[in-house]
Amino acid sequence: MESQELTQKELDNKKKKEEKAREKELKKLKAAQKAEAAKLQAQKTANDPKPGKKKSSRREVEEENPEDYKDPETALGEKKKLSSQMAKTYSPSAVESTWYEWWEKAKFFEADAKSSKKPFVIVLPPPNVTGALHIGHALTAAIQDTIIRWRRMSGYNTLWVPGMDHAGIATQVVVEKKIMREMKMTRHDVGREAFVNEVWKWKNEYGGTILKQLRRLGASLDWSRECFTMDEKRSIAVTEAFVKLHKEGLIYRDLRLVNWDCTLRTAISDIEVEYTEIKERKPFTVPGYQKPVEFGVLTSFAYPLEGGLGEIIVATTRVETMLGDTAIAIHPNDTRYSHVHGKYAVHPFNGRKLPIVCDAVLVDMNFGTGAVKITPAHDPNDFEVGKRHNLEFINIFTDDGKINSNGGPDFVGMPRFEARVALIEALKEKGLYRGDENNEMRLGTCSRSNDVVEPLIKPQWYVNCKSMAQQGLDAVMDGTNPKMEIIPKQYVAEWKRWLENIRDWCISRQLWWGHRVPAWYAILDDDELKELGAYNDHWVVARNEEEAYEEATRIYAGKAFQLFHDPDVLDTWFSSGLFPLSVLGWPDDTDDLKAFYPTSVLETGHDILFFWVARMVMLGMKLGGDVPFGKVYLHPMIRDAHGRKMSKSLGNVVDPLEVINGVTLTDLHKRLEKGNLDPSELKTAKEGQVKDFPNGIPECGADALRFALVSYTAQSDKINLDIQRVIGYRQWCNKLWNAIRFAMSKLGDDYTPPARIVPAAMPFSCKWILSVLNKAIAKTVVSLDSYEFSDAATAVYSWWQFQLCDVFIEVIKPYFTENAPAYVSARQFAQDTLWLCLDIGLRLLHPFMPFVTEELWQRLPSKKDLTRKESIMLCEYPSPMEDWTNEDVELEMDIVDSLVKSLRVLRSELPPNERHERRAAFIRCRRNDACETIKQHELEIATLASLSSLDVSLESDSTPGGCTFQSVNEFKVFLKSRGSINVEAEREKIKKKMEDIQTQCDGLKKKTSAPGYQEKVPANIRQSNEAKLAALLQELLSLKEASEHLEQENAAYHES
Repeated sequence: MESQELTQKELDNKKKKEEKAREKELKKLKAAQKAEAAKLQAQKTANDPKPGKKKSSRREVEEENPEDYKDPETALGEKKKLSSQMAKTYSPSAVESTWYEWWEKAKFFEADAKSSKKPFVIVLPPPNVTGALHIGHALTAAIQDTIIRWRRMSGYNTLWVPGMDHAGIATQVVVEKKIMREMKMTRHDVGREAFVNEVWKWKNEYGGTILKQLRRLGASLDWSRECFTMDEKRSIAVTEAFVKLHKEGLIYRDLRLVNWDCTLRTAISDIEVEYTEIKERKPFTVPGYQKPVEFGVLTSFAYPLEGGLGEIIVATTRVETMLGDTAIAIHPNDTRYSHVHGKYAVHPFNGRKLPIVCDAVLVDMNFGTGAVKITPAHDPNDFEVGKRHNLEFINIFTDDGKINSNGGPDFVGMPRFEARVALIEALKEKGLYRGDENNEMRLGTCSRSNDVVEPLIKPQWYVNCKSMAQQGLDAVMDGTNPKMEIIPKQYVAEWKRWLENIRDWCISRQLWWGHRVPAWYAILDDDELKELGAYNDHWVVARNEEEAYEEATRIYAGKAFQLFHDPDVLDTWFSSGLFPLSVLGWPDDTDDLKAFYPTSVLETGHDILFFWVARMVMLGMKLGGDVPFGKVYLHPMIRDAHGRKMSKSLGNVVDPLEVINGVTLTDLHKRLEKGNLDPSELKTAKEGQVKDFPNGIPECGADALRFALVSYTAQSDKINLDIQRVIGYRQWCNKLWNAIRFAMSKLGDDYTPPARIVPAAMPFSCKWILSVLNKAIAKTVVSLDSYEFSDAATAVYSWWQFQLCDVFIEVIKPYFTENAPAYVSARQFAQDTLWLCLDIGLRLLHPFMPFVTEELWQRLPSKKDLTRKESIMLCEYPSPMEDWTNEDVELEMDIVDSLVKSLRVLRSELPPNERHERRAAFIRCRRNDACETIKQHELEIATLASLSSLDVSLESDSTPGGCTFQSVNEFKVFLKSRGSINVEAEREKIKKKMEDIQTQCDGLKKKTSAPGYQEKVPANIRQSNEAKLAALLQELLSLKEASEHLEQENAAYHES
């Protein structure tokens, strides 16, 4: 079978070679036809003296076929067919089309569990099934794909697992809105089973948009392992985890306070609560209320004391909760209330006796009246007071936020905030109202429904996290053998703070969409109370109903009972906490689990360090026997260019696809109009867009966006994203494009790269570019290895931009335009070095910019003796070459560079009409050996500084006249000026520079001569200061020489 496949492959290769040969012949034929046509045209117009005719003839000779510059159509999933001629400018949409589908179909992203290569594994943080790509996702994808592509090219068996989170609350809200819009029904009208079916229908039709969008970014995920947190395998893992933890006593059921959403009628996690800081009274729109509700108000009222002892005044921001008050707390040392110790207040609406309790933990006797109303069932602090003093816990709210029967007949059925108003009026009628005042507070709302969160006491399932948290803490904090590293290290303190103060985790939710809690409640025939959950010891935890029945039969042997499945579902974070295990097949002992667990690194935002990362570590160590990943890299949060949080109401939300594809200002406005902003917010948002994107956003492409995001990661915990920077990298892609176009024109159709390179035999510029390339490779690899992505991106960018494009490509141009024997002999070296630089440079850049590097690399000629890899992503990532680094050559090029910069400065100071002319320059050297060195590099200096000629000699030789002048270290640099020099202006300029430098010298001298400087300042800083001072003094000397030269020029001019 193998030999047949090999034969077929050989046939395919032969066919491809024949097609290439035919294409080559066709190109030659076309070129010959064009040349012949040009020749005939030239003959035809030889006798025609009209200039217009000659011009027309030249145009016809140079006429090009536009079709040669267009990529032929490629079938989806096939390797991209490239145009015969490179387009003259870079187009992101043209370059980034077709490649991804080919990569995916060719299975370049797929990992092999049986491979002998060392594994490197990342699990993509599963985006919500409801989500669309936002800029945070783009940052995650850019960083993770950079890591994965680099490791893949470095010889690892890379696995990057994609998945989606079922997003319990978010998805349920979306589908609830859909059925209300389409059917005018609530989920309760539809019923649980039918509603869950509707959610699955929605998921299959609309869910997972974000995974398609990740492909547009070039994310090389292993789609063969794509999973969903509620698919069959992941559901089995969730059930197994719950059962195992329950058996060990780590999952239990208890009655406690939770964050309750009255609109969604469920408990929600802390991360789903958003807080608004309120300085003073302010109206807010609350779901379900026609009128805005006022917050930021502290209302005072009096409780009558039993036995005619007067009254006691309390204050609250939630008057309605007084219906559930069961005590009043005072400080035991507060002498104002010493007479009421052990007494009671009387509730004005239900007659309930409220004990006066002394509590030094809660009460600050210097705040307010020093008396605090206690509602144990509706406030976290009061809950603790209730437990300390054995108070009654009275819940006064229904699940949808109305007053229940415990609130009394006058208020029952009222929505909670309407009851607030009614209670104030009732207190006024009873003469107990004592006024209100502005109050600074934090208002918690649900991020999904925007409803105000209500603390409610509810029976829920909890995970005891204490022992698991200690394991997670030790995994990071163990000084001798830490199992896990957090990067950046600044977040280790936060990890320690969270895990040392961890509370038990509420994992049940009162939703219909999610993993059903694998617990059944047994109602016995002889139970006095028949409500679900009335007896906490009647719960049976099992993998399925059959197993639950067997367990219940064993527990309640000989008794009649009925089983009822717990209607609650599990917190989404519970299933996502198992993700590194479940995606690899746990609880089964799969090949993937054996090969790829623990994974290598988790990359995510620092905002979910506790909510997700810590929980994965706790569950991974407990159920998987090891940390789920060896490293955690936490990326910054993205803000706008002004440092503001991205918000729809500010109009500063950046959609990555709009940056990739481009968008007009009109379309940006339309996106805002489709949202739910009120008119004033819409106006503000549009004004923000006009200010930030006056002309919309031009098409930047995925490569430019990725590179910008990765290069931004040095900005600590926040990224201030400026779209102009992305646009700058898009323009840089054009520079890369032009570098390859130049190379292709200089290499020619028949160029074959050399089998090996020997830098020692090469011209100076070739030795230099290979030496600095070697350093760029080393810096990039070290930076990637230490998760310094910004440094890695800078190293690659700087080499391409400032060394290859700005220097090397410019400096070798004479080799291709001049026919002097020395140039001709250097031409082959220049070609070989250029090809090598482009091949290595594109491979070095590929993890950051996959699309443009693939397209450009595919155009490069390949070595004859090697089988070319199908894709650049399968090539080896560059590594430093021992014999390429040449410090002497780099030092010489540094001197050349300083002289070129000096000449460019002198040119910039010429009158505008003279700046673009090639002109003569002179360099005078203090030492003979320096003079010889510079003479060897006249070509490089003259080319880079655009000189007509360059004269290099010793300082003792005659000083050229009619020149502007600058001193650079041990060299004097002169540039010929066409006109006379404005002596007064030059004199003033030199004087100002000398004054500035003298000020710096004086400051540095003062610092270094301060008492204790030698003893207190580290040696490296002292050395640095000494070097700075020496450089400044040298610059002063140079300026003095420039001043003397100016006076000589002026004297010579007047003498003549």
